Amino acid sequence: MANIKARDLLSKIRIVRKSIASVLTVINQTQKENLRKFYKGKKYKPLDLRPKKTRAIRQMLNKHEEGLKTRKMQRNARLYPIRKFAVKA
Repeated sequence: MANIKARDLLSKIRIVRKSIASVLTVINQTQKENLRKFYKGKKYKPLDLRPKKTRAIRQMLNKHEEGLKTRKMQRNARLYPIRKFAVKA
């Protein structure tokens, strides 16, 4: 008789734990969603809201930084433009 009660109790505990877990999951998801809305468009975001990607991808230069030239490169480009030649027929 004690065995049957224990088994019933264990199954109830399992159900309660699962329902608590599902409620907490929903709460955490909505919380994170609200944080995403709050930080959207801001300059700085918390680390856990930033895109994860890989370390290498995160450290790559962005398109704007790739296009920038040093002073020396700018000077060279100005002083020595690419020459265009046309052949006379």
